[in-house]
Amino acid sequence: MKSAVIVFPGSNCDRDLALAFETASGVKPAMVWHRDTELPDDIDLIGVPGGFSYGDYLRSGAMAARSPVMQAVARAAARGVHVLGICNGFQVLTESGLLPGALLRNGKGHFVCRDVALTVENTQSAFTSRYDAGETIHYPVAHHDGNYFADAQTLDRLEGEGRVALRYADAINGSARNIAGILNEAGNVLGMMPHPERVIEPAHGGTDGQRLFAGLVEGLMARA
Repeated sequence: MKSAVIVFPGSNCDRDLALAFETASGVKPAMVWHRDTELPDDIDLIGVPGGFSYGDYLRSGAMAARSPVMQAVARAAARGVHVLGICNGFQVLTESGLLPGALLRNGKGHFVCRDVALTVENTQSAFTSRYDAGETIHYPVAHHDGNYFADAQTLDRLEGEGRVALRYADAINGSARNIAGILNEAGNVLGMMPHPERVIEPAHGGTDGQRLFAGLVEGLMARA
């Protein structure tokens, strides 16, 4: 299985995400610089990591979404390649139009950095296949602009199509309907604010994130 992690100026979770991909698959991912215009051939999985791309200048993810590499990511996603955007990566995916909605300033205006409880809403995607529907899992969050917003029609469509992947068990940041992660229509793009790559081994204080990466690799290899 071939994977890649996109690296922007200001990314600070790129190596964590690369390690999670490697731990699950046994293969090191390619690290792709934001100015690159092409991705590795026959790519199966793309990670858009957390951090503060371009220092969150203008809006979080707004400048990164216009990096040359994101055109290649969009083309790959349209072909069915799986794309995982975490935290700032989720912001980049909404800013680039790969996912609907936007991530706004947290409801109370404070940076939130702690472990949170999440409810698994959709287990039909490769990203969530190792979880049970309705299961409560725990991931850390670390964001200032994680307040998911979309108009009522979009929210209803996400709910009706089963595209809400994860939901906060409690109000965390003002996100509409406590949404923590969403899928695109095809189910091959997931954006989420919590960090599964930070809970993949016992030394992290939890391993709930390990199942996301293991299930994702398992599903992608079964398709190969």
